[in-house]
Amino acid sequence: MSTITVTVVYALPDGATEIEVELPSGATVADAIARSRIAERHPEAALDRAPAGIFGKRIGRDATLEAGDRVELYRPLRVDPRAARRRRASGRGGP
Repeated sequence: MSTITVTVVYALPDGATEIEVELPSGATVADAIARSRIAERHPEAALDRAPAGIFGKRIGRDATLEAGDRVELYRPLRVDPRAARRRRASGRGGP
């Protein structure tokens, strides 16, 4: 059976956790997340329900992975990007 290597990533403002995992060909995003055990490193983040993506594109956890994929787990937005843009444009500052 052939295998693939992917990276599972969870980013925080002060740095990212990146875990490389080896999986059988045909593995899914959910398989990679489970194998990485990243949720054990960040129990406060509820990563079992966090949205996921590959290289910035949101995908379902049942998506099949390819060698070299970067599985990203996303945090909720703290500020609506449109609201932040409006604040910056009005001169009131903001994130």
